[in-house]
Amino acid sequence: MSVHPSPERPATTDAPARPRRPVGTLDVRAAKGARRIAMLTAYDAPTAALVDACDIDIILVGDSLGMVMLGRDDTLSVTVDEMVHHCRAVTGSVSRALVVADMPFLSYETGPADALRNAGRLFREGGVRAVKLEGAGPCLPQIRALVDAGIPVMGHIGLTPQRVAQLGGFRVQGKTADAARRLLDDALALEQAGCFSVVLECVPSPVAARITAALTIPTIGIGAGPDCDGQVLVLHDMLGLQERMVPRFVKRYANLAGQVTAAVTAYKEEVENGAFPGPEHGFAMPDEELRQLDADGNDAGKE
Repeated sequence: MSVHPSPERPATTDAPARPRRPVGTLDVRAAKGARRIAMLTAYDAPTAALVDACDIDIILVGDSLGMVMLGRDDTLSVTVDEMVHHCRAVTGSVSRALVVADMPFLSYETGPADALRNAGRLFREGGVRAVKLEGAGPCLPQIRALVDAGIPVMGHIGLTPQRVAQLGGFRVQGKTADAARRLLDDALALEQAGCFSVVLECVPSPVAARITAALTIPTIGIGAGPDCDGQVLVLHDMLGLQERMVPRFVKRYANLAGQVTAAVTAYKEEVENGAFPGPEHGFAMPDEELRQLDADGNDAGKE
């Protein structure tokens, strides 16, 4: 990998507006050098609808749902069935954003046939319009097979959570010149295989800048600095909806966990002291019907 200054980002003051029609992979590719791409995760119908209403370009149904929604320690146990379930909930509530699904662990590593079958389920049953695969190298034949079949693929290199055991934990990748060169080679290989974009996770900012400059497809960073073509975060992290350890690269735009805790505590106290429900939360009954009910009850007691 040649060493050169970080590329200058194009001015965004005159960037084209995001399309109001549904976003497609061609729109994502066209954003390269024109405007920044905003991407967030969503795993259910209510949050997907809220995110979509904010004109987010891409919604990722990530296998991170294993940790975020199902309380697991990693993503490795997430199944295709679980992904289909959550994808269906998201796609049924989205009208504009491009919905991309993670292909879970061992749903594609075993070869092109398995990759086609499982990606096909995410398309047909889950309703997504692109899939994301982690890694390059051995996965390139699967990516080519998917693209040849008409299934758009987003690549993912750097920290790849499905290989966290092999990587020795959740660590920054590409910190040496050799490691950075391998990441660049992988990114170029993913582009040549037909990927329409590549996620760079936990990569040093200067390395991500050089990869972004070398590719003709967009890069989407998460913990990869400001020079990527777009950014992605886990919605629950950026909203402060959970109190678990938050990665350094996350910016919290809200503290909803605190608001939820306060609301639930207030509800509990009002139930216990009788303040809730109040008269405004109940339903009335016509006086004549109530008198008839009481009369019927009195008559029944005389029998």
